[in-house]
Amino acid sequence: MTDATFFFSGWEPLVRIVVVGTVMYVALVALLRVSRSRTLSTMNGFDFIVTVAIGSAFGRALTTKDVALSEAVMAFGLLVTLQYVITWIQVRWPFFRRVVTNPPALLYFRGEFVDAELRRQRVAKSEIRSAVRKNKLGSLDEVEAVVLEPSGDFSVIASVEDASAFGKTLEEHLGE
Repeated sequence: MTDATFFFSGWEPLVRIVVVGTVMYVALVALLRVSRSRTLSTMNGFDFIVTVAIGSAFGRALTTKDVALSEAVMAFGLLVTLQYVITWIQVRWPFFRRVVTNPPALLYFRGEFVDAELRRQRVAKSEIRSAVRKNKLGSLDEVEAVVLEPSGDFSVIASVEDASAFGKTLEEHLGE
């Protein structure tokens, strides 16, 4: 590759990128629309893998002449179909959901950090404090519980006047 072709190798590759990119974009939007909102919801591990794979297929098809447009659209279709099938199975069989998705994890409850769960989930206490601040609470004294959701988000549950409204002790929650 000469210096001149390093910066510009002609109009054909640029036109190909515009045409292939536009068609792939339209195909991807159509596939995501057909697969409904779940495909774009907060991601669990499987959703993340599908998203990265779609991005990789998109990038490779866009910049490589070796991948035909039909192959790229087929790859999108396969990935979106797999994601749809996996989520369909998860909704119908709870056992499968537990295989594919991490369950929520109780990290803080009624004034106590759940140290074993913090270690298992690799979460620092400073991350819990940050999540509390992001939820516009001044301190952990205002928090009943913090849960790490399957998506990786923290759910912060503010304290209520009557803590008995929750009805369970920390041990009872951890035993579930």
